[in-house]
Amino acid sequence: MWNRGFAGWYYKHQRQDDMIAFIPGRAESGAFVQMLTPEGSRQFMLPELSIKGDSVRAGGCLFSPDGCQVDLPGVRGEIVYGKLTPLRRDIMGPFRYLPMECRHGVVSMAHTLSGSLIVDGVRHCFDGGMGYVEKDSGTSFPSAYQWLQCNDFPQPCALMAALARIPLGKGGFTGCICSILYRGREYRFATYGGVRILKADAEQIRLAQGRRLLSVEICPTHDGHPLYAPCKGRMTGVIRESTNAAIRVRLWENGRQLFDLHSPHAAYEYVPPAAQQANLNRP
Repeated sequence: MWNRGFAGWYYKHQRQDDMIAFIPGRAESGAFVQMLTPEGSRQFMLPELSIKGDSVRAGGCLFSPDGCQVDLPGVRGEIVYGKLTPLRRDIMGPFRYLPMECRHGVVSMAHTLSGSLIVDGVRHCFDGGMGYVEKDSGTSFPSAYQWLQCNDFPQPCALMAALARIPLGKGGFTGCICSILYRGREYRFATYGGVRILKADAEQIRLAQGRRLLSVEICPTHDGHPLYAPCKGRMTGVIRESTNAAIRVRLWENGRQLFDLHSPHAAYEYVPPAAQQANLNRP
């Protein structure tokens, strides 16, 4: 039995409006694979999950830098990955040396896809699509956070942004990690780089760092599908992820706009602070 917190990976496959993401992982409550599509989410409990190098074997599934082979109830197929696009530096920066409740890693910002999956008898072809891979480990997801990912734009661009409440001593702070790959260059916004969070709510993120300014406008197409999340090492929490959210991303440097891009294919999670969540749940 895995008894040291949790470890999980996120493998996203997108081709136009079709999207399937797999989340293999293990926690003190057992091994699992979660699946997310625009239609909903599923969880498959597994007898075991093993890690060898950069590959994850979860039951009859194998996830590796070369692609994924999936064999789950009602879900089978294989998708081959093109060359992965990792970041040159750890997205956590110096925070990776701190005792964090959740550590985040980016495995590939964007890579091409080929192959297909059969879900409940329906074939989903991902030839010519784009993939994304990240990983998390620790004990719990943050109590409040927002996370956004998209690599399907009219121009070569990939975006990952995460803002989260970080506990520290008797208090805490809001941490930020964000990377944009645009035409082969990385633009990074992070707490350890001196980022200023100008705005962060369910519909917009605005960040400033040095002579750069980033604006992300978000319009989810639905309230999100439920996914189990770690809480003190066990998968007892629930968050919601929106698929195919519409976003507009603008980046300026030295007062000059570098791009203004739109996409209807972002993945998005928003977990507001407890007080705000209580207000949202009131009748």
